[in-house]
Amino acid sequence: MIEDLNSHTLKPFDFSHLMDNVPKVKMLNYDIDNIQFQPPLDSSDMHTAHWEDIARSIVENYDRYDGFVVLHGTDTMAYTASALSFMLENLRKPVIITGSQLPIGEVRTDGEENLITALQIAAATDSFGLPMVREVAILFENFLWRGNRSTKRSADNFNAFESSNYPPLAKIGLSIHFDTDALNRKHSGEELRPHYALDTTVAAIDLFPGISPTTLRHQLSCPSVKGIVLRTFGAGNAPTAKWFADALRETIERGVVIMNVTQCGNGSVHTNRYMGGDMLSNLGVVPGHDITFEAAITKMMHLFGLGLDATEVARRLQHDIAGELTVSNF
Repeated sequence: MIEDLNSHTLKPFDFSHLMDNVPKVKMLNYDIDNIQFQPPLDSSDMHTAHWEDIARSIVENYDRYDGFVVLHGTDTMAYTASALSFMLENLRKPVIITGSQLPIGEVRTDGEENLITALQIAAATDSFGLPMVREVAILFENFLWRGNRSTKRSADNFNAFESSNYPPLAKIGLSIHFDTDALNRKHSGEELRPHYALDTTVAAIDLFPGISPTTLRHQLSCPSVKGIVLRTFGAGNAPTAKWFADALRETIERGVVIMNVTQCGNGSVHTNRYMGGDMLSNLGVVPGHDITFEAAITKMMHLFGLGLDATEVARRLQHDIAGELTVSNF
């Protein structure tokens, strides 16, 4: 973003402006090309069509480049990172997403350092000459996070993102220290397999004390919705009232997939720990384990976008696809 001199609000800018303001990029001595999406977009306006544009650009240029850096606004960065991780199956090159809290052009902007570090990570190789990072990741300030494990936690701090349930892929200080145990190395020998279709007929419901039967039933009754991410309390707990259980049961019987994701930033859904969570499991609500909300909603879009029926979507939601879950496949 850059400040509009007339309104003093932040607006998107083009890539040539960025290169003019970050001349140190030339010191890296990398061959860098860029793709500018038009018009430049505030990330709050992101939609699945934009994720498709980004994914197609990576796929179309996959064999020409060692790595890819995606410049993105922070507000929906974790959603984009999660979506791309599912869309780019068998990814074996770095896709590093970064941005800034302060706009390019400001004296204390973090954008310059983030861009340079992201480019260095995208170019990094291991002792065999292979890419060090072979997945979608978010680079911000002192940490490189797995994209589908990340959440924006601060609107003020330069370290705006964190991953409470998975360690950083790298720590950035005077040098870049990669955690080879955390990096994704589970890929088969198969070639990149892109998936562009995303089904947006999904919704999210946040539970809160005092939620009424009328409100919940209204949220559950949308006829076009195929899947719902239910954000529950603690370790996946929910009200045990009969009306609550009946509302969820009727929704699942209509063929809607409901996924249980905790509202807590850290921890996991344990369906048998409390009576409410056990009730949800018995009703057929899918446990989300330690997945983030951003990954849950985009994973659901991805699976329905594959054309799968509700039963298969519910099954695959519980399986790790791109490192978004720590639980083993079963």
